Amino acid sequence: MTVPLLLAATALLVAPQSAAAQRLSRVTRGAAGRRAVGVTRERAILALPLVAVTAGPLCVLAAVILTLTLRQLFAAGRRRRVAAERDAAVVEAVAAMTAELGVGAHPAAACREAAGESPHPGVRRTLDEMASRAALGGDVAAGIRARCGDDASWARIAVAWETGSRHGVPIADLLAAVRADLLARARFAERSRSALAGARATATVLACLPVLGIGLGQAIGANPVRILLGGSGIGGIMLVVGVTFTCAGLLWAAAITRGADGATASPGADGGAS
Repeated sequence: MTVPLLLAATALLVAPQSAAAQRLSRVTRGAAGRRAVGVTRERAILALPLVAVTAGPLCVLAAVILTLTLRQLFAAGRRRRVAAERDAAVVEAVAAMTAELGVGAHPAAACREAAGESPHPGVRRTLDEMASRAALGGDVAAGIRARCGDDASWARIAVAWETGSRHGVPIADLLAAVRADLLARARFAERSRSALAGARATATVLACLPVLGIGLGQAIGANPVRILLGGSGIGGIMLVVGVTFTCAGLLWAAAITRGADGATASPGADGGAS
């Protein structure tokens, strides 16, 4: 009975979407993507009772803790990648605007040209709004702040634009300085991430050591897998406690390295990067 239940739970989790749903998700990443997440959650909810009957509630609890931890870590990594891509797109946009302004283009035309060259949709929308405000004689800096909030890269662009408009300083020169500053900060952040790569790798290796120990025990015939996955008793309790401590260590290590990454934005780090 155990094998059919495990197979049924696995089938619910990995069953592919229909061809129409896959095509729709490729065309529209917004609502279709949210529906895909909803379908995955529904499948997980349906599979959970089957896994609970098969492996026991303690094994399910350990699996839930591990899944939530890995999901948080992967989401944090995805946010870092998205932020890095956005920052790189902002630097490219500033370079494009500087080049256009340097040859005498109107600020609105420079923003439109940069928007046309930008591959990032968020950066492109911001540049289009800047172009509209510049063409109508509006406050471009206020528009940037209203749209981008506390984003550090756009805040520097807003200050440069406001300074040029208020004091008559050529905006091209100010944007060139902003671009040099953003590039210096990006290089400094990359060096910091490279320096922390060893710490992240160490945390990952330490988290995998218990799995290695279980594998060695299984190899010598102690059969720890049967004890841990027995579904109840001391084995299930040890599994939950071990997974909890391992996940806590991973989250703690991620918080430490994230704090070190955030230190690159502090005033002292800024001064060193500039």
